[in-house]
Amino acid sequence: MNTYYFIAQRLRKGKTSRFSAVVMKIAVASVALGLALVLISFHILMGFEKEVKGNLFSFWGHLRVTQFNNNESFEEAPISLKTNLFENYSQIPLLSNLYPFAQKAGILKANEEVAGVIMKGITAPYAKAPFIAKLSEGRFIQFPKEGYSKEILISKKLANTLAIQLNDTIPMFFIQDPPRARKLVVVGMYQTWMPEFDSQFIVGDLGLIQRLNNWEDTLAGGYEIFVRDIEQLDPSEKEVYEMMDYNMQIEKVSNHFLSFFEWLGLISNNLYVFLFLILSVACFNMVSVLLIMIMERTQMIGTLKALGATNWQIQKIFWYQGILLVGRGMLLGNVLGLGISFLQYQFHWIPLDPENYFMETVPVAWNWEVVFWLNLLTIVLIACVLFIPVLIVSRFKPIKAIRFD
Repeated sequence: MNTYYFIAQRLRKGKTSRFSAVVMKIAVASVALGLALVLISFHILMGFEKEVKGNLFSFWGHLRVTQFNNNESFEEAPISLKTNLFENYSQIPLLSNLYPFAQKAGILKANEEVAGVIMKGITAPYAKAPFIAKLSEGRFIQFPKEGYSKEILISKKLANTLAIQLNDTIPMFFIQDPPRARKLVVVGMYQTWMPEFDSQFIVGDLGLIQRLNNWEDTLAGGYEIFVRDIEQLDPSEKEVYEMMDYNMQIEKVSNHFLSFFEWLGLISNNLYVFLFLILSVACFNMVSVLLIMIMERTQMIGTLKALGATNWQIQKIFWYQGILLVGRGMLLGNVLGLGISFLQYQFHWIPLDPENYFMETVPVAWNWEVVFWLNLLTIVLIACVLFIPVLIVSRFKPIKAIRFD
């Protein structure tokens, strides 16, 4: 057994003054609360990023390929579905799916209310896209083998604005020359809490937009591409670019919704500042308590030196004692932090205003790698800082230390 570690354990279990006992409890509590708050904060941040990015990805994809066009309208120039990219995208291992789509502006009219909207036309395979998870009521569109479907999905926000119920038939007037109208049936409602989508987009059949635009069934407005790993978005973009035709353009979701990604980055930076402050307080508390423990054991230090113990040997005893306190604090911090995160993840007790936060409850996402690195950072940083107060042992003189009272 490590002799210095054994002595440190005996000292921890031995009698101490009431003051030092209180100080040690405060030190353990500061480490526990600090680590718990950091763990909870990181879990919430990861959950928040996952929810916001998930909403963006589900409706927009990770990459979009369209016909090169300087027109800034919501409608795209037609792009063929017989291109090398569309037919051979599966040869790119980084990609998971590619779906054709098109958009067309129009006006919905229901119950004497009107709303300007954009129809996003999709095809049957889109039922496999992440967007399907955003359906809150009803069902997905059913696509006929011939012709086009008149069924649509509408956001709950638009449905409330227009007082629309499931299975209602409502007219939509498409903006073109000449204007055209179609009666559409609401079969499902989605909810992303993103105003960019919920306030203006409905989802319908790509075949309807093809018919309205007088396009052949081999034309669409663009390709919506999903990658297997969002961390590989840049390499995926390069692979897609290499397979694109000369008249195509590509855009990443992070560029299209730049303000959202900058906002998430700002939140992450604030969290790292919070982590620095929490660890600084924990280090300061541990240094203070270790100094108090050393001063309380002055006579013991003098006795050990008189018996021939070196400064380094005595320093290791108190360093181990500090580490034992940190270990207790980290154990309690992990139980508290992970426990609260689990309860919120399971029961969604803490609500949020979805108009401001794009979700109804505080989100929690799990990443055990982050938990491991936070614990490692905490123990390594505090362990290094604890070498500072133990240096005072070298200034103790055996005779004066033994006589100290």
